[in-house]
Amino acid sequence: MLRLITDFDGPVMNVSERYYRVYRFCLESVSDRRQKINQLSKESFWGLKRSQMPEVEIGQRSGLSPAQSREFAQLRKDTVHQMEQLVHDEPVPGAIASLERAQAMGVNLVVMTMRRVRELDYALERYDLGRFFPENRRYCLGNDYVKTGDSKDKPKLMAAALKELPPASQTWMVGDTEADIAAARFGKVPAVGVLSGIRDRDRLEFFGPDAIVDNLGAALDLIESQVLDKDLLTAV
Repeated sequence: MLRLITDFDGPVMNVSERYYRVYRFCLESVSDRRQKINQLSKESFWGLKRSQMPEVEIGQRSGLSPAQSREFAQLRKDTVHQMEQLVHDEPVPGAIASLERAQAMGVNLVVMTMRRVRELDYALERYDLGRFFPENRRYCLGNDYVKTGDSKDKPKLMAAALKELPPASQTWMVGDTEADIAAARFGKVPAVGVLSGIRDRDRLEFFGPDAIVDNLGAALDLIESQVLDKDLLTAV
């Protein structure tokens, strides 16, 4: 059996619109009406996010003072994952078709995400994605879990998955951040970075996945090409 563990935001869901709307809200909330600000375009903002520019620096580039930028960064942190903001997320183009393809190939699909249960359930129900990820194939944070850092928390999810999931002949991890790569390294499985999420190629290369591809469909192509025993693609 071939298993594919995928992150949710990035490979499956596009969060750029949510992040940009929250950016604009925070910029407007923190700035003074008499102040001249430089609201970044969505393309410019998302490029900075993908390069991992700190929120405080994004605030300053937008015309905020250092003190305002710190307030901006905190407000953004407090706002971006609120449930009412999740309505702005939508599936990455081609992601659902890729999941359907993987399912038809007999790939055992698992989702592993830093979303909390309520945040994941909302998206799964809204876009009918639960058909790909049964409840016993969902690894996410509890609603009351106190986060310590994505690259520390995600390997914990991988540890739980390795303990609970049935054996697989091959397992691959697909994600868009260093946390996914850390989880893959912990689980001793290949890590495929995708460029459809919140890290650009330079940042992904810095963190050293086994491969970098454009999106989930390209990751599936790569995995399929690497599976020498094609029976793994049909063994459920």
